[in-house]
Amino acid sequence: MRLRHLLFYATLFIAAHAHALSADEVKGIIFGETDTRVEALNKAAVSADEKTVAFIQALADDAVKTSGDKVFVVKDDKAFDPLTGAGQPLPPDAEDVINPNMMRSEIDNALAALKLLSRDEQLRREAIKTLGSDSDEARLPLIEKAYALETVPALKDQLEMMRAAILLGSSDKAKRLEAAAQLSASKNPATKTVLIERLGTEPDADVKVALQAALAKVEASLAWGDKLGAIFSGISLGSILLLVALGLAITYGLMGVINMAHGELMMIGAYATYVVQGLFQKYLPGAFDWYLLAAVPVAFLASALMGAALERSVIRFLYGRPLETLLATWGISLMLQQLVRTIFGAQNVGVENPVWMSGGVQVLGNLSLPYNRLVIIGFAMAVLLSMGWLIGKTRLGLFVRGVTQNRPIASCMGVNTARIDTYAFALGSGIAGLAGCALSQVGNVGPDLGQGYIVDAFMVVVLGGVGQLAGTVYAALGLGILNKFLEGWTGAVLAKIAVLVFIIIFIQKRPQGIFAMKGRSAEA
Repeated sequence: MRLRHLLFYATLFIAAHAHALSADEVKGIIFGETDTRVEALNKAAVSADEKTVAFIQALADDAVKTSGDKVFVVKDDKAFDPLTGAGQPLPPDAEDVINPNMMRSEIDNALAALKLLSRDEQLRREAIKTLGSDSDEARLPLIEKAYALETVPALKDQLEMMRAAILLGSSDKAKRLEAAAQLSASKNPATKTVLIERLGTEPDADVKVALQAALAKVEASLAWGDKLGAIFSGISLGSILLLVALGLAITYGLMGVINMAHGELMMIGAYATYVVQGLFQKYLPGAFDWYLLAAVPVAFLASALMGAALERSVIRFLYGRPLETLLATWGISLMLQQLVRTIFGAQNVGVENPVWMSGGVQVLGNLSLPYNRLVIIGFAMAVLLSMGWLIGKTRLGLFVRGVTQNRPIASCMGVNTARIDTYAFALGSGIAGLAGCALSQVGNVGPDLGQGYIVDAFMVVVLGGVGQLAGTVYAALGLGILNKFLEGWTGAVLAKIAVLVFIIIFIQKRPQGIFAMKGRSAEA
């Protein structure tokens, strides 16, 4: 039995407080119709002492039996009197107390309400969350008592909103008007639902006007959260698109290879993360929360090595023939999908978030920023900066730029163009693996993982300007934010169609993309 339950039962042996549990209260909670039992339970909970709490917990644990008009609390096959805590023989004809669903719900709510008075802030927080949708006016005395004792401002505000929500159902018109005025200052999305439901049943015209005014204020305050939430969701989606498109910006933007297997290279990175997770679970369970730090380089290397193998065995024979690279890499993508199905199975596999990526930060009442999304945004920026430094400031980057701009001259100056092609393709593939590692933290990993992103990745690269990293960033973030704002108005499917139509029109007007490739040729 759990420790907290044992603590509740231990209080049976503690002396009674000022508002001691009485025999009439025990019988009222146990015997009679459900409505009568609920009323007795709520009345006892308002002034509950330790014995009352222990008795209610025993009811929740189905540890109460009756024989005639006598009530027993059973613990470890021993019976105790709920009033004195003294041991008693359990009659052979003792029967379990039957608690209907309504009674069980009220027992759980009563225990949650009693936790409002706990010294533990986390317990009080959990109790407020449990009672958030409970509109029973019998809870009001406990909530008001907890409100008077509460010292944490955020919890005190939530208790005030709970009190107002309960008062909305009061028979007193003045109390309903007071509740409407209080709820108008709420930034909790649940308040909007409460107000709408009450508007549908409110008989008084004056109260209806007050409720409508409160609803308008609540919707106005929530609108900012919705807008900021759409922007954050767009940036989050844009960061994922950026990670996916960065690798393609090299293989397609710089090398001119239409790599239809790019999504499968992402998939390899995601499965590499899954494998590392399994190894940590088996061999290093104590360090599991840090498995992702090991998975990042593994995902990069796994996809980079696969990309290098593809370049050496297939791609190098097809440079300058984009349509043939499209067909060849499409066939390779199907082979890689089948290979993964053979090794890992056709079903999706789950990759767990480390503890430090679980949960989120509450910014507004209706705006929560998940830690995993925040980490992915930061990770995408770090990969972008690293890639920009590698291409712009290193010897390898200089050679890659030289080969892509003028291969014959680079070769004449002693650059091993074949080796640079392999390095560049492996780099683009490795970045795809990093994208797969990041994607594993926001969804399931499966053989079809890359298929949902390959088209979007090509759209980002083409829209941003072939070979332009800055354009890739603008396009990824712009498409992400635009897509999320359109989803709020039109739905996910129509938003996708609208974005595609926008890209088609934009490319017709500006074929070179947002940023044109600089050069001296007439085509540039």
